[in-house]
Amino acid sequence: MKKIIILLIVVLLGNAVMAQKASIEGKINITGTAYLNRVEGNQVVPTDSATIDKNGQFKMEVELKNATMYLLKFKGQDNSVLHLMMEAGDKISMELDAKTDANIIHVTKASGSRNIEVYRQFNNILFAHAQKFNALNHEYSLPSTTENRKRELSLLFQQEIGQQNNEVGNLLKENGDALICAFLVTYFDEDAEHHIGTYETIYNKLKGKYAGNQFVQYIEGKLKTTLGPGRTAPEIEMKDPDGKTRKLSDLRGKVVMIDFWASWCSPCRMENPNVVKLYKKYHDKGFEIYSVSLDKTRDAWVKAIQQDGLEWPNHVSDLKGWTSSGGASYGIRSVPSTVLVDRDGKIIARNLRGQELADKLKEIFGE
Repeated sequence: MKKIIILLIVVLLGNAVMAQKASIEGKINITGTAYLNRVEGNQVVPTDSATIDKNGQFKMEVELKNATMYLLKFKGQDNSVLHLMMEAGDKISMELDAKTDANIIHVTKASGSRNIEVYRQFNNILFAHAQKFNALNHEYSLPSTTENRKRELSLLFQQEIGQQNNEVGNLLKENGDALICAFLVTYFDEDAEHHIGTYETIYNKLKGKYAGNQFVQYIEGKLKTTLGPGRTAPEIEMKDPDGKTRKLSDLRGKVVMIDFWASWCSPCRMENPNVVKLYKKYHDKGFEIYSVSLDKTRDAWVKAIQQDGLEWPNHVSDLKGWTSSGGASYGIRSVPSTVLVDRDGKIIARNLRGQELADKLKEIFGE
């Protein structure tokens, strides 16, 4: 009888672990429907939905075995997704502003878990800088904006990116034991080499308690495969606008900046005057630029080259946009992205732009 009772207790405890609950309630300044999806590996599984009442309030409840990532979306707000790392017993409460000019839903208040508080701070950093980016892009695109002012705006844009990256990096390092950080650090995936210490900090804090979590495992893989300084730059072999094949390796013996860009990318176009200036300054000393366009149409690509005065010959593209084979070799998910390669084909640094790029070239070549 004692064995049966013990077995029954074990079964009940096991069932309790399998059916733990967490809840989400929020208030938002739109009407419609809220949708909650669960992330399972590379799959997104619809989990629940709730009607937003006349006061903008909604509530949902989930059952989960382990810490789980959920995506919260709202009807009519297809470009804005909130990421919620939920653990058993969480009672998440949020206040949200969907009617912003920053193209993201602003999390104005959040409580109920450490993960949601860290996510709120991350969201607030992006929201604050998105407003500044929009203002800079708007002024840059005005017909009345002079070339000198465009150069100033380009520098301001790069400074703003740097400030945002610093704020995000500091937030993640300070809160690296919160599981949501294992997801949020993917913000740096296009520039992982610059932020590899942040990945390491988060991984070391989480690998014990959350060793089996998919995002922690992702960081582990990232640490093993990141194309950082000292590694050989993968070959790129693509055609220029005239159909001539140009290989990255043909530039061996030169210091080369691989510049991933596109004609439709405003930050890329804003940075181009600085790139042209540096090319003219250091080309005779052995500096080359190998530009990989993520355009889909030849006309737009060639027109941008001509308009921005990109006078170097090494312009290549397979006109496949984000599926570009050149971009895939370097894990490119956003532009502008750069890779600086030494004379032996080894990576020196990634995503140097603006003053950082100028300082590095000055270090390499001198004045």
